[in-house]
Amino acid sequence: MTKKMVMPWEDRPAGCADVMWRYSKNPVIDRYHIPSSNSIFNSAVVPFEDGFAGVFRCDNKAVQMNIFAGFSKDGIHWDIEHEPIKFKAGNTDMIESEYKYDPRVTWIEDRYWITWCNGYYGPTIGVGYTFDFKEFFQCENALLPFNRNGVLFPQKINGKYALLSRPSDSGHTPFGDIYISYSPDMKFWGEHRHVLSPTPFPVSAWQCTKVGAGPIPILTDEGWLMFYHGVITTCNGFRYSMGAAILDREDPSKVLYRTQPYLLAPAMPYEMQGDVPNVIFPCAALHDEDRVAVYYGAADTVVGMAFGYISEIIEFTKKNSTI
Repeated sequence: MTKKMVMPWEDRPAGCADVMWRYSKNPVIDRYHIPSSNSIFNSAVVPFEDGFAGVFRCDNKAVQMNIFAGFSKDGIHWDIEHEPIKFKAGNTDMIESEYKYDPRVTWIEDRYWITWCNGYYGPTIGVGYTFDFKEFFQCENALLPFNRNGVLFPQKINGKYALLSRPSDSGHTPFGDIYISYSPDMKFWGEHRHVLSPTPFPVSAWQCTKVGAGPIPILTDEGWLMFYHGVITTCNGFRYSMGAAILDREDPSKVLYRTQPYLLAPAMPYEMQGDVPNVIFPCAALHDEDRVAVYYGAADTVVGMAFGYISEIIEFTKKNSTI
């Protein structure tokens, strides 16, 4: 599939005691990175050939939402296509949609699978695949509207594909729990099970309004490490931060641990100021042994990156769990 990945990385700054730390040269992708863009954020990255490939949410200057392919040698400097992805028919002829946003990407078995929020009479979970990030094929929508944050597991679980999602409504959704669904063929989905709810206020207020799955889960000795976003409703609107949970290896609907404190919350100017202030929205994670690099949307405007050690994040999650 790929050659040995040389993951983007920056050591923890001297004197920093946080479990995760930001890349000192954030944002890694600016809002005007391609000629048509108003903002680029909430995007997905994977190892590919001798570097990296990705699917990027690029809202244009009419604020139309669509997804674009991109490539990078180092995971930091990106060449993003100037035209959105044009899908061909995969397991469906229904490939038209009103919008596409917030993609995730993972390799499963023999191809790269993509999920995104797809506009089909409201937001639902779009599914597609590619072998080379040049030709793309669209499949049936996984679920009925209204739904967001579709995140595939990187391997089958008990012989079935597994998908995290957050049932929602047609608007800005002042609620939200994470569910898991299963499929034998990446076309028909069922066996829906609840995974994670917002925490009661004030037990862990940063995640008391809604939660949603973030990057592709990472399989560890402790179980599946799932980064997720949590939301609080403040007097000035929603505030999005990032936490972590550990899910059972064989039955990911069982949450073993989840963070009471957040891992990362809006604090830098590019996270607090933008089209939608006070947002950290993780969508992708690269990992190499114990190191992890998380890509996140900042203020719905640019892409940032943060680093950490998986072992430390797991220890932090277990030590500071609400469960």
